[in-house]
Amino acid sequence: MLQHIVLMNVAVPVLALLVPLRALPKNLWRTWPWATALQVVLLWGWHSPGVLPAALGNTGLMMLMHLSLTACAAWFWLAIFSMPRDRSWRAIFALLITGKLFCLLGALLVFAPNVVFDLAGSGHTHLAEEAGSALGDQQAAGMLMLVACPLTYVGAGIVLASRWFLDLDRNWEANAGR
Repeated sequence: MLQHIVLMNVAVPVLALLVPLRALPKNLWRTWPWATALQVVLLWGWHSPGVLPAALGNTGLMMLMHLSLTACAAWFWLAIFSMPRDRSWRAIFALLITGKLFCLLGALLVFAPNVVFDLAGSGHTHLAEEAGSALGDQQAAGMLMLVACPLTYVGAGIVLASRWFLDLDRNWEANAGR
């Protein structure tokens, strides 16, 4: 889980910030609704009780999970960061949607009264035993999500909101000076 969180919440957004805007398709920002929707569907789909244990037990499926989530996260963050400043409210809305739904998944894992993911047969039952219990392992994973996701999404939202407000202020001053 830690590897996944670092990849999705640190590496991909930082790499997306480093991509020069001129290197991106001009209207990439317009795909933000599709990138947002796909990111939520993939996250919840890969973390469904029947799918995640299967991925943990199959290296190829695990690679497909990481590749699809990483590719979609890259699309999402590039669309968000390439959005024109005067349309930044859309990026903030996308961050709000994805951040809330990611946190909801983490909260479900933390507060579930029973184990959501049956790791028996996945080859990873030792992880639950080392953590003390499968429920404890699940709750720890949920806590990691609850800490990491808001930091990334709220942090990005603050940066984008400040850019948007500074742009609104500059436009107002420019129009007031006429």
